[in-house]
Amino acid sequence: MRSEIKRRIVHVSGTGMPALYLLDLVTWQQLQGLLVLGSASALVLEIVRLFVGLNWRIFDELTREYEQENLAGYALYAFGMTATALAFKPRVAVPAILMLTIADPISGVLGSGELGVKAAHTLLVTFAVCVTIASLLGLPLLAAVLGALVATLADGVKPVVAGYVIDDNLTIPIGAGVAMFVGVRYLPTVA
Repeated sequence: MRSEIKRRIVHVSGTGMPALYLLDLVTWQQLQGLLVLGSASALVLEIVRLFVGLNWRIFDELTREYEQENLAGYALYAFGMTATALAFKPRVAVPAILMLTIADPISGVLGSGELGVKAAHTLLVTFAVCVTIASLLGLPLLAAVLGALVATLADGVKPVVAGYVIDDNLTIPIGAGVAMFVGVRYLPTVA
């Protein structure tokens, strides 16, 4: 349980990236550059960890059993945030990233860290947090709900394909971003 709490604290710390933009400390392009740099660093660390044999204690502490021989969640987290920031404008990208950095750790504390489908109460809290994030950042309600539904689904179900876990660190921001983009672009605005 202690490692799980540490993972959640690291997860929430990622909120600092979009916060830099929201607080006007960096431009959107600068934030994108920081995220690309973070992803490149994660990729290098993962290549060294998986193929050379980097055995830092922090990897043992912060990675799960199924991540030992595959890309670790922190790398997928960086890649998911970066892909989202590069694919979407801030209006959609920021809430999608915050769904990963805020709603996912809350869900992780409420639910188990195991594979499978999470409990209904955990999914409802995740959904509510995601809708709140998107709504507070000015997205129309239907777009916020659509993004929250996709983020909740990505968080709640972790399928295994060919022995590889499809990690929500990648699917939450990208999936929510796509859903909110569609919602903003094609759905009517509800007051």
